[in-house]
Amino acid sequence: MFSRSGKKGNYAYTVARVKAKKSHLLGEEDYNKMLQMSVPEISRYISESGYQKEMVDLAGRLEGIDLVEHATYVNMAKVFSSILSASQGELEVMVAAYLEKWDIWNLKVILRGKSYGLNTDAIMEDLVPAGRLGTESLEKLISLDATEDILANFGRMAKVNPQALLDAYRESGGNFGAIEDYLDKYYYARLIASIDPTSRPTKLFQEYVRKEIDVKNLETILKLKAEGIYGEDVMQYIIPGGKQIDKRLAVQLVNAETIEAAASDLSQLDFYETIRDLVESDSVSIRDVVTEMKKYEIAQAKKFSHLYPLSVVPVIDFMIHKELEVRNIRTVARGIESGLDKETIKGLLVI
Repeated sequence: MFSRSGKKGNYAYTVARVKAKKSHLLGEEDYNKMLQMSVPEISRYISESGYQKEMVDLAGRLEGIDLVEHATYVNMAKVFSSILSASQGELEVMVAAYLEKWDIWNLKVILRGKSYGLNTDAIMEDLVPAGRLGTESLEKLISLDATEDILANFGRMAKVNPQALLDAYRESGGNFGAIEDYLDKYYYARLIASIDPTSRPTKLFQEYVRKEIDVKNLETILKLKAEGIYGEDVMQYIIPGGKQIDKRLAVQLVNAETIEAAASDLSQLDFYETIRDLVESDSVSIRDVVTEMKKYEIAQAKKFSHLYPLSVVPVIDFMIHKELEVRNIRTVARGIESGLDKETIKGLLVI
């Protein structure tokens, strides 16, 4: 687990940095403009909106949708790494714990990429070295052939119990899903443990994380329920530590045989009003429900960042919005590339 620092952290300095960066994030008007563009035009547009260095550096070997996707990931990784490097004391501890999700993301990409026989360059294009593990460490993992060697080395690098990782992998019969499930649960447990909730801002951050767990658990429940999977087969994927979906409510939700049957239990959640119409409609769209829950998360983070401007909250709020910017750019570019109509693409954006 992360050890909490005795130092309070350089909040004023780091918040000033992220505030300056946040002023340059794309807004709804930018996405509306991009919806009218081709992929090459989107490339030029984002190059003029903060992604120029990455677009220029990669233009020699990538083009089209590949250039957009890789450049946005590279830019995000640099931004997040710079925030982590600038943070000190307890702020650095919390930011590092929050960014560990990218170490886990990268491990998943490496394992999947190796299983599909992808080469090093192809795997590297989907990595986001924004956590504790830099490019050199990730390249070392890619160079390894055996899955168990990758897991053992990742465990040592990321300070995750290597034996526990290997045990989870072996007990599942070599199922990557079991590793991903183990790491997701480990990530949230470690993130919550890194936050000392003795001040109002850090308590709000911890509550935000616990609400994020609720949203992820509900997303899992709804997706599996839509596939006709419920009961104990779902409970094994539930992440502990949620704020409202405790074990009792989780059992009630997973045992409901349909989404409609779970509606009364869902009404206990404080974000239910944002998804009520979708859940209670004749044809439930899981994608739309997840999008609305994500919007709820963003609204909560934004609200808290204004209440406590010199705390960890605006730092996390910026990183959430930066990640969303990258997600939205990629969604627009992919949608245009695939020939989706503009309204469908717009509905997928979280703004």
